[in-house]
Amino acid sequence: MKATWNNTIIAESDATKFVEGNYYFPAEHVHQQYLVQTDHHSHCVWKGDASYYSLEVNGQTNENAAWYYPHPTKLAEGLKNYVAFWKGVVVSE
Repeated sequence: MKATWNNTIIAESDATKFVEGNYYFPAEHVHQQYLVQTDHHSHCVWKGDASYYSLEVNGQTNENAAWYYPHPTKLAEGLKNYVAFWKGVVVSE
């Protein structure tokens, strides 16, 4: 699978996890140079508190377009060190 935004591959992996309609990429398969940590957070009852990254690619910013669970709940511990995308990021094979 690969995640693409602004004509640039942000992540690419054969080891994604598909959870609730989203592909989660291992953090080591995400091109970190495009990620900028934000102060945005959200809460999922079964996964825990999510933190977010904005994407910065070719001079454009996609605010809070990636999220991850730094301290997932026991039910979601398999998502630790995985990153998911939304807000126009295309995930395809």
